[in-house]
Amino acid sequence: MKGFILKRLFLMVITIFGLSVIVFSVSRIAPGDPAKLAAGPDATEEMVQVIRKEFRLDQPLIIQYVYYMKGLIKGDFGRSIRTRHLVWEDIRLFLPATFELVFVSIGFGIVFGILFGILSAVWRDTWIDHSARFFSVTGVAVPMFWMGIMLQLLLAAKFHLLPIGGRLDTMVDPPLSITRFFLIDSLITGNWTVFKNALSHILLPAFVLSFPALASITRINRAEMLEVLHKDFVLNAKAQGISDRLIILKYALKNALIPTLTMIGLRYGWMLGGTILVETVFDWPGIGNYAVGAAVYSDFQPVMAVTIVLGLNFMIANLLVDLGYGFLDPRVRYE
Repeated sequence: MKGFILKRLFLMVITIFGLSVIVFSVSRIAPGDPAKLAAGPDATEEMVQVIRKEFRLDQPLIIQYVYYMKGLIKGDFGRSIRTRHLVWEDIRLFLPATFELVFVSIGFGIVFGILFGILSAVWRDTWIDHSARFFSVTGVAVPMFWMGIMLQLLLAAKFHLLPIGGRLDTMVDPPLSITRFFLIDSLITGNWTVFKNALSHILLPAFVLSFPALASITRINRAEMLEVLHKDFVLNAKAQGISDRLIILKYALKNALIPTLTMIGLRYGWMLGGTILVETVFDWPGIGNYAVGAAVYSDFQPVMAVTIVLGLNFMIANLLVDLGYGFLDPRVRYE
């Protein structure tokens, strides 16, 4: 396993390098002049040239990329042309909000996706099964941004059941910063007012973000459960008089979780990308919203940093999924 992990880490470095080449190239060929946008509409040509020189935009692309990679190796993503802030400091500020949203969403998708998959497989061809399959198709087909806007109009604007956006109400102060996750920090400090407020704000965006994952996990888990329930070892367990609940939860579910785990890993990565849409719709102060704001002004340094950070998290998630196979099935061998 040690050799397998080292090999995957080496491949992650190669992938990050390739990703950096792609995002750097795309950022330089994208329309718009970041120096002019940063200088403002009333700036003179001399002022624009000063900004170009400050951020090395007047140098050849290969030289710009060399300087960018030198900084990236040191963990320096450069400065934002628009705000002059260190991009890494901005990432540290906005990343916890995105992770909190993604973790709540993936947790929601895993718990209910596996539950619906089990119920659909056990009660095959009943109204429960038909409802779960309809739900699965709907979850994949409906665009997240459309669902987010519809839920805002219905639950927030019309019935006032949940907030329309943001991470906390305007008049509510954030909890004492420990993990930078508002839900966890408010629980640790016993601040139940902030916990309830943060929970009410995260429910809608988390549900919208988790809906495609929930549908996919339900569909995959249902198919695997149906196959496993007809295996010889399950039929043998039934013949020995073992209870159906124990057979489903201990024997069938564990064997059905390997393909489901693959889907969970993929959906986690897609959720990281989906935060850009969801955070924009719900005005969630995460790196997705941060990247969109930077892209509007052709501020390529934040956009490149967000892309690399999300790509790295996706690769780490895939590595953990591969390691999870060995936990679920001891027969798995790593090479």
